Amino acid sequence: MLLAQPFKKAFSKVFAAAPFSLDKQSSIIPIRHMKFDFEPEKIDPKFFLNAELASAYFASLSIFLTFGEDLVIDTARYHRDLIEDPLLKQRVTSLIGQEAIHSKMHNELNDAFEQIDLPVQLFRTLAGYVFDYGFNRLPQPMKLSLMAGIEHFTAVLAEYMMNHEEIFFRSQDEKQRAIWMWHMLEESEHKDIAYDVFQTISNNYALRIAGFFPALITILVLISVASLLVPFYRKPSNLISLSYWKDIPRSFSLIFGLKDGVYGSTLKHIFDYLRPDFHPNDHDTSEFLEYYKKTLLNPEDGVLAPYLTKEFIPALRV
Repeated sequence: MLLAQPFKKAFSKVFAAAPFSLDKQSSIIPIRHMKFDFEPEKIDPKFFLNAELASAYFASLSIFLTFGEDLVIDTARYHRDLIEDPLLKQRVTSLIGQEAIHSKMHNELNDAFEQIDLPVQLFRTLAGYVFDYGFNRLPQPMKLSLMAGIEHFTAVLAEYMMNHEEIFFRSQDEKQRAIWMWHMLEESEHKDIAYDVFQTISNNYALRIAGFFPALITILVLISVASLLVPFYRKPSNLISLSYWKDIPRSFSLIFGLKDGVYGSTLKHIFDYLRPDFHPNDHDTSEFLEYYKKTLLNPEDGVLAPYLTKEFIPALRV
């Protein structure tokens, strides 16, 4: 027992909750209603830099994201009434609204993917098992941690995509370009909300990290493995296509390459989440947001202008 006391003290010191404040909290954000009306015949299956397997990753991500967004919505709604800060509560409402529309629009994109022979129903079934028999059955504190972890990964992805705008313009698929640019803009806008809710209600470092790893495994491993099926399901002749097999190393590098890959080049940002005093706004994307809001939402020639139907800000109730 005497030997256990120093260990217990050391353990408590490592995982003790650091003081948390909302000083880094961002401003109020809007909820934007979108209407894309995807046309299956115009969808580019090589949307991501003309690489079929890399594009398949994002198609698979689109399917799994809808389940993650629904978890975020339910978890945020459950915890909203436990929050006293009126600005954070209002921002949670904006988070719920943005994620609900993300889920709806990506489901419409996924329906279009299904019509060009992507394994949408198979992946929906797989994701359903992962969430219905796994994540959705977690206790609320762990779901809150998982919500913060999921939102961290989408924030990392958003910053990468916003920093590589040219990716979107290598394809003529305007609607697929628009949905991803809109989604990344809003993920960056609300990147700190789930984290601030977790810290406000829990502020438990060990629990926060516990939610990081399921998100990591799902986004970097499970979705990657699932995406390997897409090119063969859509086009069985890829099995004997030399050009397809030659393109696999390039696709892998586009996603996991250490120099410019989506996740390979952002590993430092991803694992910065493990820092005890981490906050999403330590990674400043304010200039990106200012630029993209001006260019994407410009009524005359903005990429999102043809698809934006309504924008509003929920009331701030003090």
